[in-house]
Amino acid sequence: MAVKNPPGIEKMLSYPAFDTVEEKRLYLKRILTGAFRIFGKFGFAEGVAGHITCRDPEHTDCFWVNPFGVSFRQMKMSDLILVNEEGEVVAGKHQMLNKAAFAIHSAIHKARPDVVAAAHSHSLYGKTFSAFGKLLDPLTQDSCIFYEDHGLFNEYTGVVGELSEGEKIGKALEDKKAVILQNHGLLTVGHSIEECIFWFVTMERTCQSQILAESTGNELVKIDHETAAKTRDYEVGFPLAGYFSFQPMWQDIVKEQPDFMDIHEPESSLVLA
Repeated sequence: MAVKNPPGIEKMLSYPAFDTVEEKRLYLKRILTGAFRIFGKFGFAEGVAGHITCRDPEHTDCFWVNPFGVSFRQMKMSDLILVNEEGEVVAGKHQMLNKAAFAIHSAIHKARPDVVAAAHSHSLYGKTFSAFGKLLDPLTQDSCIFYEDHGLFNEYTGVVGELSEGEKIGKALEDKKAVILQNHGLLTVGHSIEECIFWFVTMERTCQSQILAESTGNELVKIDHETAAKTRDYEVGFPLAGYFSFQPMWQDIVKEQPDFMDIHEPESSLVLA
């Protein structure tokens, strides 16, 4: 299912507007780089694994992504690379691209025109929960975000390297906000980078919460269908709720690590290599 913003919410909260595509690209690259720093801060980095992508606002068949082998904790705006639908780096100073990042994200961006950003990493509780081969239960208010709005990809065959594998992940995601990759980890998407990142962070913590709850051996009380659906659709799980919930994380990372913003003015119109 696709959760939409409830009627009237745009009167209270809206996405930023831009006069030019260059201004929007600068904004997106700033948020995307901050997202990598947030992932690094929360310990979501695992060697060279993990990637976050953002669709370019002008060349919509291309997406910005982290270069292979650059630490999330050291990422700067100038490190980001732009990749086309053929897997070619068409902008940016780095040339190395994570093959799995392209296989997964190219399929998702192609199948989901509504998706601006997608995120995946081998976070501790996400990959642990993925070994259960099941969906999250509606145990808490936060878990209601994902109630009937996340999928399960249960065909782990090794490191994702083929486009066909990415297409299978896209089918498991369907029109939902997240998918659990069995024996692998979590993947979230969003209509904004902010939404996508908040979904990932809170999904990781929801996995942790359920693992802890199940470890007690006590019988768990699940939230009923009507309440879980209402909480998701009108309180915590719609796109602008994810966008707004991201803001405190953004404020903290800008205060703590402002060095990631090393591009301060909109760049001239992008000419692809």
